[in-house]
Amino acid sequence: MQLYNHLSAEERRGLIAQAGEERLTLSFYQYHQIENPQLFRDFLFLNWNPLEVLGRIYVAHEGINAQLSVPAPRFDAFKTFLDEIDFLQGVRLNIAVEQDNESFLKLTIKVRDKIVADGLKDSTFDVTNKGMHVNAKTFNELLNDPNTLCVDMRNHYESEIGHFEGAITPDVDTFRDSLPLIEEELAEHKADKNVVMYCTGGIRCEKASAYFKHKGFQKVYQLEGGIIEYARQVKDQGLDNKFKGKNFVFDERRGERITEEVIAQCHQCGAPFDTHVNCANQACHLLFIQCEACQAKTQTCCSEACQEIVNLPDAEQKKRRQGTHNSNKIFKKGRSNVLKFKQ
Repeated sequence: MQLYNHLSAEERRGLIAQAGEERLTLSFYQYHQIENPQLFRDFLFLNWNPLEVLGRIYVAHEGINAQLSVPAPRFDAFKTFLDEIDFLQGVRLNIAVEQDNESFLKLTIKVRDKIVADGLKDSTFDVTNKGMHVNAKTFNELLNDPNTLCVDMRNHYESEIGHFEGAITPDVDTFRDSLPLIEEELAEHKADKNVVMYCTGGIRCEKASAYFKHKGFQKVYQLEGGIIEYARQVKDQGLDNKFKGKNFVFDERRGERITEEVIAQCHQCGAPFDTHVNCANQACHLLFIQCEACQAKTQTCCSEACQEIVNLPDAEQKKRRQGTHNSNKIFKKGRSNVLKFKQ
């Protein structure tokens, strides 16, 4: 009985090309008390692997957070499977704005303490007392209200390439870091301002809105379905699109274009650009923005030191990595001192 992925990324790429089928990239989440997350995790893998579902899925006692792709011809079977699970029946599926057959190359389902690492002690407040969900039309109306404060609940490397007009974009590396920072910055407006928050697909705002209501904020709203659903609604309904740039996504695409504006710059030369890469040196793997010219010049490396390493024989690179941990630059997400034009 296979319960884990057995194929390499390259082997999976070959199978995807051989199949010749379009794949749909999508995401969903649901908070629900799961008694045995490990058992549920294995149940998902056994049913999704035959459907050729690929993605990154987190399961915890508090629910499920899924980002995945599925062959288009098997989408109906996938949706039927979800609807047969009581707490996932009718769950909103956020279909990606831009599709890529190679957005995911493995099926990884992990059991975690939480489906989002928020650092919160849920027992200290009512997590069900969330902010009011609003659609794209109402969200735009709130943004037009001078009494509104719009807050981006994502990390700096996400908001750097795209965000809503006038949004507060916390300079943080993790979601848990943003909560106390935002609370302090908005402390004087707990009663008089509309606090409207958004994230990629909505999951981070579920906890954040409840947390801020617990902290005394009286007018708390959250964008239903996040940026992904907003982009769909403004397109379908012909609404004014108040998002600028790209929406960062946590898969091989790295981002999906919402509008044509490029609001970021290459971290190496400063030219307008908004596509992230990982440093080609596997011992570094730094996530940063790199334009095509710099990519060609540096072989997709963040520094001369890393470029020297990637030009060594594979055996020598592997030997150097043995017994060492990943460089802490992997967690800096574009903040490394080797980058001249970092945020």
